[in-house]
Amino acid sequence: MDRKIFNNSPTAVHPIWLRLCHWLNALAMLIMVTSGWRIYNASPLFNFSFMNELTLGGWLGGALQWHFAGMWLFGINGVIYLLINLVSGRFKRKYWPLSPKEFFKDLLAALRGKLAHADLSHYNMVQKAAYLFVMIDSVILVCSGLVIWKSVQFPILRELLGGYDTARFIHFYAMSAMVGFVVIHIVMVALVPRTLLAMIRGR
Repeated sequence: MDRKIFNNSPTAVHPIWLRLCHWLNALAMLIMVTSGWRIYNASPLFNFSFMNELTLGGWLGGALQWHFAGMWLFGINGVIYLLINLVSGRFKRKYWPLSPKEFFKDLLAALRGKLAHADLSHYNMVQKAAYLFVMIDSVILVCSGLVIWKSVQFPILRELLGGYDTARFIHFYAMSAMVGFVVIHIVMVALVPRTLLAMIRGR
């Protein structure tokens, strides 16, 4: 089903829908992180602020507008991505089974620079864990963001996250984890440029 309906070519590493979701998600995260830094600067959680040159929005009101725009793109795109993965069966094929033993084996190989990348259509255990982490982290970002945005409207979610103030910290830590993933992801792409070409042209 995945290949016939959701893949544009029998030889494609990444189908069109996946590439679209990937780049839209990258855009949404760029908007949300940089505008989020400007929002953070208006009421810091810690004894530091982000450089204004790295933020988006110009002022708190502008940053909030950009953040909400990115939020809708991030949320809708994420739902579409998850639904297609589940309906097509791609989620099970790509991310299952998981093996802690294989994960540490692949992680050790990656740290030694010996992890194979011959077949870009196959995810090694480190990639599986990293992408699943991003999905879980995205859900945490959305849930904590909803509590910060509409705390009164989501009382159960607010209580589950430990209250409004705790949700702010959770949101910040989840954002930091996402930025950390992006940095590592970019480094890995630089080491294996073929992965970038595959995400642009599909193969």
